[in-house]
Amino acid sequence: MKPQHTQKILFFFKLLLAVVLISASSASLPLAGLASTATAQANINYLPLLGKNSPAYDWLQFNGDASHSGNNTLESYLTVNNIANLQLLFQVQLLGIADGAPVYLSGVSTSSGTRDLVYVTTRDGYIAALDAHTGALIWSKQNGSDGCLINNNQSRNEACYTTSSPAIDPNRQYVYTYGLDGYVHKYDVRDGTEITTGGWPELTTLKRYDEKGSSALGIATAVDGTSYLYVVHAGYPGDQGDYQGHITAIDLTDGSQKVFNALCSNQAVHFIDSRVSNGPDCYPETTAGIWARPGVVYDPYHDRILMTTGNGTFDPSGFMWGDTVFSLNPNGSGSGADPLDSYTPANFQQLQASDLDLGSTAPAILPITTGKYPRLAVQGGKDSVLRLINLDQLSGQNGVGHTGGEVFTMTLPSGGLIVSQPAVWLNPVDLSTWVFIANAHGSTGLQLTISPGGDPSLAVKWTSTGGTSPLVVNSMVFIARSGAITAYKATTGALLWSDDRIGPLHWESPVVANGILYITDQSGQLTAYSLP
Repeated sequence: MKPQHTQKILFFFKLLLAVVLISASSASLPLAGLASTATAQANINYLPLLGKNSPAYDWLQFNGDASHSGNNTLESYLTVNNIANLQLLFQVQLLGIADGAPVYLSGVSTSSGTRDLVYVTTRDGYIAALDAHTGALIWSKQNGSDGCLINNNQSRNEACYTTSSPAIDPNRQYVYTYGLDGYVHKYDVRDGTEITTGGWPELTTLKRYDEKGSSALGIATAVDGTSYLYVVHAGYPGDQGDYQGHITAIDLTDGSQKVFNALCSNQAVHFIDSRVSNGPDCYPETTAGIWARPGVVYDPYHDRILMTTGNGTFDPSGFMWGDTVFSLNPNGSGSGADPLDSYTPANFQQLQASDLDLGSTAPAILPITTGKYPRLAVQGGKDSVLRLINLDQLSGQNGVGHTGGEVFTMTLPSGGLIVSQPAVWLNPVDLSTWVFIANAHGSTGLQLTISPGGDPSLAVKWTSTGGTSPLVVNSMVFIARSGAITAYKATTGALLWSDDRIGPLHWESPVVANGILYITDQSGQLTAYSLP
């Protein structure tokens, strides 16, 4: 077959695939996407679906959908053609530093009328609702440290804190936030009234001084229609104390929960600190924290959740899952005491010895493609290596506990630790799949390619200055770094717009909703930009 004929067939195959994805997103299949105020759907959508006269939409969790794709397919106002006109809308001081990303809910009935609201979680345990157009504080609540010191270390004398981000219930009635009391709290989106029935607030750790809520809260709706809230834990910087990475999955229908521990996974409980009291614990086994920006990623192709652990013992026979990507059922259960599937790099011992663990980022799920492995995810790590893993069989070796099995690897051109979450995009022009990655050393646009033999790889298309987790909007990539926020053309990396009025950044990353760009910073500010 002539090459040009092969390309045409591939193009039309992808076009048909895109139609199937769009059809699925309008049906009941939960492909984990953005929510519209007209229909609070939860589907991954890789193509722009709405026009300029479309209704307002919501941004319910970190990177927009349950797979945390970082691809805003609902935006109709900001485009390549007008982004150069973006200007400062407001810059306000928050109650504290919000070291994550905001979430957005449109058309909320408040005591002062119907408002679009932005919600943030601060390091010192505040949940705050602000007017999305002015930055005015509408309500706030705090679940503070209340004397909690990191590792109970009097000499260190550092109060416990969180770098989590809130999440909004698909029913649009409640917002969830991590508290420094070790519980996740549920509030009425309108006025901040806390819900204290049905098991709320929900316990997520009994060792709040050692176990840190690092990642954003996440929500996924499973194929059976049940929605779950996910809270994960890791340790504080320094990896001291008695902590074990774990996930708490909460059924939003009835408040029931399941716990899966990355170490001693045969014990499905919240561990106590056995150094000071009697009860279940995995000590002296510690670490294997789950601390990537999104925490938990929903795999819509298999109706499973994925997460990645940091440094820790890898010993499947002993129920230890350090430096591992593993999957669970949406309710947080595995197969007995084991995960459903797992991937562990063959050089896991070297990664642990060098503190170059996988847990710094989570799998980024790609659109279905052609070739040998139609369902892929990109997994990075502190070692600067990008790995393509097969979602149908994470290790390629039938079952859990194996090592190796990635289908492609490459080193990020910029080098350096990958501690942000990649963004994934399907180019509507040619239906090519792209991945965007940023770190302190640079930003990279990569395109998925499939060889004539069906093998996948990632090709570098452009590089630029670094930043935190990127966001794709209408063929643009927004990337923020300390002191600057920038928009690039997705296919070329050409600079489209930039502003230097934000403060220093840590985990903070941009959000776009209904024509407004938002970013928090380490100066405790929320900055917003819009068109004139």
